[in-house]
Amino acid sequence: MIGKLKGTIDEIAEDHCVVDVHGVGYVAYCPARTLSSLPGAGEAVTLFIETYVREDMIRLYGFASALEREWFRLLQNKVQGVGAKVALAVLSTLSATELANAVALRDVAMVSRAPGVGKKVAERIVSELRDKVPALAGPTDETIALKSEIGGGAAAAPVADAVSALTNLGYSRDIAATAIAAAMKTAGEDADSARLIRLGLKELAR
Repeated sequence: MIGKLKGTIDEIAEDHCVVDVHGVGYVAYCPARTLSSLPGAGEAVTLFIETYVREDMIRLYGFASALEREWFRLLQNKVQGVGAKVALAVLSTLSATELANAVALRDVAMVSRAPGVGKKVAERIVSELRDKVPALAGPTDETIALKSEIGGGAAAAPVADAVSALTNLGYSRDIAATAIAAAMKTAGEDADSARLIRLGLKELAR
């Protein structure tokens, strides 16, 4: 099984790229976000690979990070009705961190932005992957636990009220939750909603 390719870009097409590894060209089907981030032909590249072996074909799927590859696996293995095509569409639309945030916040609308992903499929994604988010949020996202609490209705009342106030001002739930999480670091967990809102707005104004 192939888990990683390290070589040079030979070709970039609409839904795949060809990676030259010591004279052998490997075709890897990738999310649009990965393809758009690739260097030009002849440049060095490393792709994390998921290998599918079936009776009639062998297909490689390539990703910019191991985290993105893990989301690809989870989408198919844990969510009913999601195959490789839908999983690629989701990861073409949302980065791994954005997907983690959407699942944590139960943001069905954000997930359903992906082509071919209707409301029912998006609901299954945020429902069936919610327990996987803490481990797959990405190393730089320190607010994912709070977002999971907000999305699951378990956040403290001042926090929930502060997030709601910012969303009423037109900010997305993700941006609002991130701002309030930052505000809590300054104000502490016992801060009331008014202080959290005030500090959250300061964060957003930076």
